[in-house]
Amino acid sequence: MIIGSGARINSARRRKKQMKGLEFVFLAAGSVLGAFLRYKITEPPLLLGTIPVGVLAVNVIGAFILGAFIALSQQWSLDGKYSLFAAVGFCGSLTTMSAFALDSSDLLEGGRYASLAVTVMANVGLSIAALLGGKHIINAIVGS
Repeated sequence: MIIGSGARINSARRRKKQMKGLEFVFLAAGSVLGAFLRYKITEPPLLLGTIPVGVLAVNVIGAFILGAFIALSQQWSLDGKYSLFAAVGFCGSLTTMSAFALDSSDLLEGGRYASLAVTVMANVGLSIAALLGGKHIINAIVGS
């Protein structure tokens, strides 16, 4: 009996280690896809007047996708590994607070205060609105 118990414990430990490996794969795959998409969207400098919109675009798109994923995850009771792929990996790599901070500091240092205000309000406000919009749309489609 003691030998059997030890075998079951070792088997459970191996499964737990395998799951961590699978979680890493989900996280890495989402991260690579999100980072690639961010690079492709922000690579060409996109400006609307003096307002940088490339970073705004990835932040709003990422927030929308995250909101939609949260709603789907709640509706369908998705396994946590999908959160690692979509929320942490993909959306975490797609959106970028550091680039937003850099764009904002460049506007501040250049004395473009109106553009700075628009950039900050747009990134924060539109990202929150996109997240809520994604949740709302998925809940309307799937049903809450």
